[in-house]
Amino acid sequence: MSYSDRLQKMLRTSKVKEGSKVYVTTSKGEFEGTMMPHHEFSDPDVVVLKLKSGYNIGITVDEKTKISVISEPPVHERKETKVQEKKGLPNIVLIGTGGTIASYVDYRTGAVHPAMSAADMVNAVPEIRDIANISANVLFSIFSENMDVGHWQELAKAVEKALNDNADAVIIPHGTDTMGYTAAALSFMLTNLSKPVVLVGAQRSSDRPSSDAYSNLLAAARFCASGTPGVYVVMHNDLNDNSFAVHIGSRVRKMHTSRRDAFKSINVQPFAIIDEAGSIAFSELKEGSKNKVKATTKMESKVVLLQYYPGMDVNVFKDIFMNSKGIVISGSGLGHVNSSMIPLVKGSVDNGAVIVMTSQCLNGSTNMNVYNTGRDLMTAGVISVNDMLPETAYVKLMWALANTKNADEAKELMKRSIAGEMGERRCVDE
Repeated sequence: MSYSDRLQKMLRTSKVKEGSKVYVTTSKGEFEGTMMPHHEFSDPDVVVLKLKSGYNIGITVDEKTKISVISEPPVHERKETKVQEKKGLPNIVLIGTGGTIASYVDYRTGAVHPAMSAADMVNAVPEIRDIANISANVLFSIFSENMDVGHWQELAKAVEKALNDNADAVIIPHGTDTMGYTAAALSFMLTNLSKPVVLVGAQRSSDRPSSDAYSNLLAAARFCASGTPGVYVVMHNDLNDNSFAVHIGSRVRKMHTSRRDAFKSINVQPFAIIDEAGSIAFSELKEGSKNKVKATTKMESKVVLLQYYPGMDVNVFKDIFMNSKGIVISGSGLGHVNSSMIPLVKGSVDNGAVIVMTSQCLNGSTNMNVYNTGRDLMTAGVISVNDMLPETAYVKLMWALANTKNADEAKELMKRSIAGEMGERRCVDE
């Protein structure tokens, strides 16, 4: 939604631009501040000013409102400065993809930038230069909900190139909403890893005082400097800025819409905890490969992820089951669906599909041996993947079907842990 025609005309007449310092007179008072961009959800007769205090205020403009320009938006030119490499520090490549960690508002001009350059993010965290030599580039500049399989494949190839070109680690700033999917995809696509690949995000953008972008990126760099191989996600461990969790890429899930500690390791402890001083406490040690990194990026597109719900209509999902090569079901409890769906499941398996059962409980493991429905599902050809997350199973099944010769081989690959995505031991929280 944009400004109303009347307000647009008033702003043009007064020569008001985003970033202008303006004086607004209304029947309710007088206000001075910087003209901010109009949000698409704002009322068409409301202008937003950033006051001297730093707070934003919305002002309803009517026929009696007067707006005058105090000063034009300042011209801000971005200058990239070449940073001298420091001997003895690891070389980290930062590959930008977009997301909240890269979103900001330039309050000097009032302009909204959907993504900073990767170099801007590095320059915003000067301490990172004392941890590693950083080179940065933007591969994508998108919100994470727009990431798809093609982006995963391109990202995996970019990581492969960086690591084989002598980078000691890769950091990937990424939007948080689908970061777990991308982390899982890279966990399967990247083999022979001998170095860290770390995805990092922010729940709150860089222009907010409570932003976690700065501290998360710094923690990611500190972990990369440890040289621990694998694919990981680094985010806040709690609501403060003194603890950061390192999650295994195939075991992590966003569990809250907005908290800074939204990401949790499921069915395992975090791989490591980083404190505000940079000390790292590992829960396990990991050895890497001595071979070159290889990106195996083939993916089968005809795979779906379905959540079972009571009353699920067989007729609604018939075409999906019969036209898919792979189906991941997020079942109830130990891994169940309504018994009326079992003939459809069997028909799909007989048609060549691989059907995988996970649990929408997330914590704990599927076990289809306990109740009749589970045993009937196994008889119909459904396989269990223990405590694997539904979205991880979805990504793995796409990868397994594309990189095996037939459905039977794909099933065997799904039942075997290859990136730490499932296990037999249960993790009990204290």
